[in-house]
Amino acid sequence: MKKIALFSIFLVLGLICSQTLPTVLGELTFAKIKPVFDSSLYVCLAFIMINVGREFELDKSRWRSYTADYFIAMATAAAPWLLICFYYMILLPSNYLSDWDAWKETLLLSRFAAPTSAGILFTMLAGAGLKQSWVYQKTRVLAIFDDLDTILLMIPLQIFMIGMKWQLGVVIVIVFLCLYFGWTRLNRYHFHQSWSSILGYATILVFAFQGIYAITKNIFGPDGAIHIEVLLPAFILGMIMKTKHIQSKTDETVTSIISYLFMFLVGFSAPLFIGVDFAATAGDCVIGQVGSMSWGEIAMHVAIVTLLSNVGKMVPMLFYRDHSLTERLALSIGMFTRGEVGAGIIFVSIGYGLGGPLLAISLLTILANLILTGGFVIIVRRLALKADKGSNE
Repeated sequence: MKKIALFSIFLVLGLICSQTLPTVLGELTFAKIKPVFDSSLYVCLAFIMINVGREFELDKSRWRSYTADYFIAMATAAAPWLLICFYYMILLPSNYLSDWDAWKETLLLSRFAAPTSAGILFTMLAGAGLKQSWVYQKTRVLAIFDDLDTILLMIPLQIFMIGMKWQLGVVIVIVFLCLYFGWTRLNRYHFHQSWSSILGYATILVFAFQGIYAITKNIFGPDGAIHIEVLLPAFILGMIMKTKHIQSKTDETVTSIISYLFMFLVGFSAPLFIGVDFAATAGDCVIGQVGSMSWGEIAMHVAIVTLLSNVGKMVPMLFYRDHSLTERLALSIGMFTRGEVGAGIIFVSIGYGLGGPLLAISLLTILANLILTGGFVIIVRRLALKADKGSNE
């Protein structure tokens, strides 16, 4: 429980810094140092996902069972996405219900609710002592698959926004090559797996992909740059390693420190939302036509969207009937956590010029879920222990 409390504390500290430092340091100074923190965030994320991949063991003879898991994960990602999309459309004037531009903008923006935060979730569940439980093992599979589904579905959503470009074709090829390589080379290579080696791999991955982005941006401009998320390649790198389950005390300590730093940087990466006129940021996007809202109205919609996003994540309750209702409830609540991938979708939406109160609601919903994550994990732990106790009686 101490670890869970520390995760939440570091997250809140990061959020406080994200809202106060731009004023304390000045926006220009803050803008200069923020890329360093953003790069550090991705390095920590890659480090966590490599370790997640190292623990991901598949029995290839049972591939059909993973197919079922993938479709359950897809449904678990689709339900909150579509619920929030329809809710956002209801908030728009009724004449926009038949407007394709409004639909494609809300489809993109509401996708933030689809992915479970694999990095945060695995770290916190392991910290809660659930690493050997069925809930942890199944959540690990579903969270990775619904992150993967989100990454794949972002490709057609981006095509809706900007049309088909060859750069998206490159990303598609890289994604499927990663999946093929991970499947065919699973748990095969004897790489060094000390904390320093894994941190080195993570750093190389992040700066390699940032280099690809910088080079293609310089050649083709911002709209033509190739942007590859580090989440999947880092996970695949961990998958192909021949896992060493015995870690030194130093490895465990440094891994925990990097996890705390990751939580701080997730909060620190949040854009400024205190003192911002969100109606003024709407620009020419269709969803900006929802009009201005007071902070009270925004808070009400954040509560509703948070509820919808988490009700949608209850899909696993309908499956895995060979396990108890308590275990299935724990599994579903474990999927509530949002983080790096969902926040990334918010930033992609900002890049396409989306703004206004709906953007603020989406951002604050992610922040609310992040702050509640510690509570979610405590509930999952209690349910998992209750289920385990019941099975032993």
